[in-house]
Amino acid sequence: MEQVFNQYSFVFIAAAVMLIAAIIVFSHKPRWQDTLALGVIAAGLVTAWFILHPVQTPLMEDAKMVQEMIGQGQPVLLEFQSPY
Repeated sequence: MEQVFNQYSFVFIAAAVMLIAAIIVFSHKPRWQDTLALGVIAAGLVTAWFILHPVQTPLMEDAKMVQEMIGQGQPVLLEFQSPY
C-alpha cells in the first residue's frame, strides 16, 4: 500500500484538496464565483499533473545509440530517473 501511495501521492493529495475545497464551497449556498474558483483549482491540478508527471525519454529504448553518442566529442547528458 505504501508503494501505491508513494507512486500516486500527487493524485491522492490533489483529490483530497479537491474534496476539501468542494466541501467548503458547497457547505453553504455557493455563488457562481465559488463554483468557478473550484473549477479553476481543478483545472490547475490537472494541468500540474500533465506538466509534472514523469514521461519516458525518447532514447530510453535505444541504449546502443546512446552508447555511440558517448565519447564522440560532444557533451552527452545522461538522465537517470524513476518513473515515480
